[in-house]
Amino acid sequence: MAKKKKKKVVDDDIIEPDLLPIVEEEEKSHYVDNKEFLKEMVKWKTKYDSAESSGRKTPPVSSYIAESFLKIAEHLSYRPNFMNYPYREEMVGDGIENCLMYAHNFDSSKSKNPFSYFTQIIYFAFLRRIEKEKKQSYIKYKIMEDNADEKFHRWFKENYFAKDSSASFREIFNLSENDVNKFEDIKVKKKKKKKLR
Repeated sequence: MAKKKKKKVVDDDIIEPDLLPIVEEEEKSHYVDNKEFLKEMVKWKTKYDSAESSGRKTPPVSSYIAESFLKIAEHLSYRPNFMNYPYREEMVGDGIENCLMYAHNFDSSKSKNPFSYFTQIIYFAFLRRIEKEKKQSYIKYKIMEDNADEKFHRWFKENYFAKDSSASFREIFNLSENDVNKFEDIKVKKKKKKKLR
């Protein structure tokens, strides 16, 4: 339940604040109640452990746990460092998938904060998705750079990026110079390893 906070209402300093009535205002609670989340995780983990030990099929997470995973992933995806990616929904999906895959690893004897535990799982799932998408963008970039046909270059830019057809392919695929250099270095290292074999 949300706690009630007492607050005085001031109307443009016309009335003295001491003479105003006190109006009760509800404080906003966090979007996931950590205590309730912990209780649900402990209940589910008990069912999971008993099913594992008896060789039965493991139970699915409760609807509260699933909703909590979704809320955590959605709220984290709206942080400034994640919200402008065009594949934000894929990031949310990866985060939820990772939570479901590793929910059985949560140990309530070591931590009483499942919110933090699953937020970290989702955070690293987001980073892995960003890295995968950047790698795909790099592959597209290299295909376009290696293709020497100017007609295809012009057609691609005109049809897919009509606003700015003068932009470089690195800019079109949202790759920074550091991204390109990183993937180039990885490519060179793989070639060296193949030669050593």
